[in-house]
Amino acid sequence: MPTLRLALCQVNPSVGDISGNADHVRAWTRRAADAGAQLVLFPEMMLTGYPVEDLVFRRSFVAASKAALDRLAADLADDGLGDLPVVVGYLDADGPPQVSADAEPGRGARNAAALLHRGEVVVSYFKHHLPNYGVFDEDRYFVPGGMLTVVRLGGVDVALTICEDLWQAGGPFAAARQVGVGLVVNINGSPYELNKDDIRLPLVRRRAAEAGAAIAYVNMIGGQDELVFEGDSMIVAADGTLLARAPQFVEHLLVHDVDLPEAAERGPAGATAGGTDGVAEPADGAELADGLRVVRRTADGIPPAPTGPAATGGIIEPVADEAEVWQALVLGLRDYVDKNRFPSVVLGLSGGIDSAVVATIAVDALGADRVVGVSLPSQHSSEHSREDAADLAKRTGLDYRIEPIQPMVDTFLANMSLSGVAVENLQARVRGVILMALSNQEGHLVLTTGNKSELAVGYSTLYGDSVGGFNPIKDVWKTLVWRLAKWRNAEAARLGETPPIPESSIGKPPSAELSPGQLDSDTLPDYDVLDPILIGYIDGDLGREGLVASGHTPTVVDKVLRMVDTAEYKRRQSAPGTKISMKAFGRDRRLPITNRWREHG
Repeated sequence: MPTLRLALCQVNPSVGDISGNADHVRAWTRRAADAGAQLVLFPEMMLTGYPVEDLVFRRSFVAASKAALDRLAADLADDGLGDLPVVVGYLDADGPPQVSADAEPGRGARNAAALLHRGEVVVSYFKHHLPNYGVFDEDRYFVPGGMLTVVRLGGVDVALTICEDLWQAGGPFAAARQVGVGLVVNINGSPYELNKDDIRLPLVRRRAAEAGAAIAYVNMIGGQDELVFEGDSMIVAADGTLLARAPQFVEHLLVHDVDLPEAAERGPAGATAGGTDGVAEPADGAELADGLRVVRRTADGIPPAPTGPAATGGIIEPVADEAEVWQALVLGLRDYVDKNRFPSVVLGLSGGIDSAVVATIAVDALGADRVVGVSLPSQHSSEHSREDAADLAKRTGLDYRIEPIQPMVDTFLANMSLSGVAVENLQARVRGVILMALSNQEGHLVLTTGNKSELAVGYSTLYGDSVGGFNPIKDVWKTLVWRLAKWRNAEAARLGETPPIPESSIGKPPSAELSPGQLDSDTLPDYDVLDPILIGYIDGDLGREGLVASGHTPTVVDKVLRMVDTAEYKRRQSAPGTKISMKAFGRDRRLPITNRWREHG
């Protein structure tokens, strides 16, 4: 039985940085070669980054991707790595991108994987299953592939697949069983959602059983606008045994020796003699499951099997939910800031839990020297809130400033007759003006700090506390914000560090402090009542009847749903933020602003 040493390169590409991504491939292939690899795998659309969205429709971009692929194959050979087969994702096209209604069927952009060997592109595979749900719009961008690509490497038949091919039964994995492959490679750009890692391993095991073959699953890491990718690459044997698993949210080279069945000997007509269960396997071009046809290639002369101890990649166990979410938020913010070349960030520090958590995420992501926290007290700001803001700044070491807003508010009120909510909103908007002025003057990215619960019910001021270029906790329910704060402090204590978030910020009742004695509970149900209703309505798409049947009070349900429905125009104008749930505002949940359908009474 042959053994292949696989190297799964769990790396962080950048959308549009084709030359930089190619350099990343070269550097990591060198590391894989030094580890004795015989097959190297990179994520989905590695050369272009993922997702590229409407860049697909630019002919120059598609041409650059294809040219870079050929150049990369030659560069790897020039690097002395030509004998090492490398699978890399890229953007391809049959003819120009197709965007018109009369586009030629079967021609257009392709989400592709290529095997590079000895300075050439040996063969490509085009993604067969194209997701068109949640954050995915691949039916808009790509044409599905109709071939199953099988490459013989070191005496083993290896099938190439891409991401969604794994999530659908039938198709390439059923076809892989029909042709008797020993290994299915699956390259991914699979975005993070909480608990997705719990779904992924059982899914890979099901596909291994369906294909009757081992699966090498490699996923990218990194942030791309609202999306964040967590890696969690793995190798699973044909019988479902987990052989190796990479950590989440970090670049990682997973190297592991896998015993694989020897490929059947091919007969003179292209069909193999004595395939799976003694039945002759389909020849090139034969029709397989889901209408796929097989195309076969051979990559001769791969590096010999390494001598010495077997390579074992190890198995990293998933972490607790709070740790997982925290890592996602840190990585999402870091990559948004760094990939967009912002030197630093600025945010308002109120002394409350939301701004404290955002500030701590920012310090973890960027370092304290790149985070500016600004206290913006008014006459209604309590002394304990001011003290809590200063305390957090001292604990984290961020650049702390105080800019009182009351003189500016008084100037407005001396020239305008305002009362009630208008005065409350004025205070929030003055704060927004100050933060944006600091951004303009010093180049910071403004972070807004509203949580998902507040965004859901519209509990924010447009152009006030909602102002900013990125919101790290946009997809985090208020109750989860508290859990994250407690976890982060406990983690600091475990490591012998100073807990970053003042306990009083965690324990005190939440308040916007825009009027005397104001509390969130004056306007909203308690968050432990509010969040389950919101989760059911937004994440679960439950209507009023379903929510009431779940045990929620009808009058409270009506109030909450009314607030959610009337706040769509606010959410449409909100800053992007890292997606961690199955139904994030903006990317997943898309409702019309002008909408007379109502679930509530």
